[in-house]
Formats: sequence, C-alpha cells, structure tokens
Amino acid sequence: MRSTPVVVPTPSFDDRFGFRAVSLRRPPPGLIQHTDRGSQYCSHEYRALVAQFGMLASMSRRGNCFDNAPIESFWGTLKNELIYHRLYATRAQARYEIAEYIDMFYNRQRRQARLGYLSPAAFRQQYFQQKTAA
Repeated sequence: MRSTPVVVPTPSFDDRFGFRAVSLRRPPPGLIQHTDRGSQYCSHEYRALVAQFGMLASMSRRGNCFDNAPIESFWGTLKNELIYHRLYATRAQARYEIAEYIDMFYNRQRRQARLGYLSPAAFRQQYFQQKTAA
C-alpha cells in the first residue's frame, strides 16, 4: 500500500521566515531580507524578528514577479529535483528531507553556473577569503 502524500509542512515561525539560518550564522547588522508582499511579512511578529536580528526588510514591488526571480527559481529547482519525485509518509519526513536537500546537497554540493561552477557554500567561503585578504 502506498503512503498518502503529505503537503509540504508549515514550519515553525522562525523557520518560516528564514531566521533559523540567521540565528546560526549571526551575520553583521544590515543584512537585507527580500520577500514578496505576503501578509505574513507585514506582520508585527515578522517585523520584530527583523529588528531583533538587525536586518533590513525589503519587499518586492506590487505586481512585479521579476523582483523575486532568484528565489522563485530556487523553489522550482527544489520541487523539480526533490518534491515531485517523493511521497512523504509524515510531515517530519518531508521536513527532514527538504532540510537535508538544502543544507547538505544544494548548499554544499550542487554546483551552479552563475557562481562560477562552485557550490553556494564554496562561493561564500571564497568571497569571505577574498574580502579578508583585501
């Protein structure tokens, strides 16, 4: 018997806005978090988290889908390479596999032409090494 597919889980509040990564990496103040104009990004809770982490909120222009093209491309890649090829028995399983895809594969192994055929993690490391040397 096949398991019933589960809709991608709704993450915790901090995870939903991407603050998990920010809390782990602790970037210097001034990091810009760009979002669409969804109501959750206008909420007091979201704005409080942005301020708490010393970040700046940026929203796409009304009706301009091109402002979010890079993240929309990422979500398309995630769906095409992982989501559409799996059936998840539980939300926990879906959450685990998605996190593993992002943290272990996409960020550390998947090479990208726009980054000079480096993984995002390797590109980040190279960027900070060059910045430190300068």
